[in-house]
Amino acid sequence: MEELLFTSESVSEGHPDKLCDQISDAILDACIKEDPKCHVACETFATKNCIIIAGEISSSGKKLNVDYEAIARNVALSIGYDDEAKGLNGKTCQVDVRINSQSPDIAMGVEKKSILDMGAGDQGIMFGYATEESEGYMPLPIVIAHKLVRTASKMRKEGNFPHARPDMKSQVTIDYTDKSAPRIYTIVMSVQHDEGIDLEEFRKFIHDNIMVPVAKSFGLNDDFIFYINPTGAFVIGGPLGDTGLTGRKIIVDTYGGSARHGGGAFSGKDPSKVDRSACYYARYMAKNLVAAGAASRLEIQLSYAIGKSEPISISVSTFGTKKEGITDEMILDACRLYFDARPGAIIESLGLRSGAFLYQDTATYGAFGRSDHLFPWEKLDKVEELKKFFEERKNRK
Repeated sequence: MEELLFTSESVSEGHPDKLCDQISDAILDACIKEDPKCHVACETFATKNCIIIAGEISSSGKKLNVDYEAIARNVALSIGYDDEAKGLNGKTCQVDVRINSQSPDIAMGVEKKSILDMGAGDQGIMFGYATEESEGYMPLPIVIAHKLVRTASKMRKEGNFPHARPDMKSQVTIDYTDKSAPRIYTIVMSVQHDEGIDLEEFRKFIHDNIMVPVAKSFGLNDDFIFYINPTGAFVIGGPLGDTGLTGRKIIVDTYGGSARHGGGAFSGKDPSKVDRSACYYARYMAKNLVAAGAASRLEIQLSYAIGKSEPISISVSTFGTKKEGITDEMILDACRLYFDARPGAIIESLGLRSGAFLYQDTATYGAFGRSDHLFPWEKLDKVEELKKFFEERKNRK
């Protein structure tokens, strides 16, 4: 039988792109705290001992009192970038801030008297996805990849991972040949480390104390093929080894490639930007529909036009996994009856301006299916209504 393999990757909070995502989202959090109705489109760039912050930020009233430079330094230091040898020193690095105001042409199309009439901040297509293959309704490869680097980073920060530095990557291949019993085929990890260490001891530590425990935590096999720092030494990392940029890890942030992606990044964008909020809502829709028994795998696509409140289209794909008695028409009817995908309604229903969660927490280890954070778009509060709807529709036949 031909092997059916699928691979996803993740990166740690110390990866240069993720450093930038966290700075952009920390700035967004600070702006929302000052003014929940602010408009933020913040980009961060990091290179050798230098951070550049640019974009468009405007408030609905008084001038925002946000110290962008201090936020950038604090994020870098909280990750562990406190020495140029690690790739960046948050205490001494150059921070260049170039923030402008949002275009009034965009604001004119977005802002309305009623939040429910709010127009989309841009055109675009957004996807949400859910699957029964893991407890959090996420694809196995990406959740395992996230847990590997999240575990390694936690151990590093607690002092339980000798010689590790902030920059890390993971990659997981799942063997789906027997769909009823998936197995881990391969795990790859690259972990930045101190100079002059015993690489074989370092690799053995990662395999025995990170890879194997994480695999077992999912009830999966520990006899996988593994590669750890396959090129050898990985001393030069962080922004010293590779420039970082906001929004460059969109597949890591979503479903690891198991579902389609519209192309828009999340970090640094306030919820009036449907690139972010509509992707969150499409995930909310897909997760509740799968949990309600519509299908084993389900993908939602939403599309918008700038300045318009109603979605241009709603599309559903179930990949041949619809449950008995369920039709595409029933799923689309449920989408229209139980979910309001207008940008303003999304912001209200998910509390995206409430300050109840931090956007910075979404900037690492994915925005979906998290075990350490229950974000509002992960709620399963429509399941019972949807189950009742599907039963009633099936009984009409």
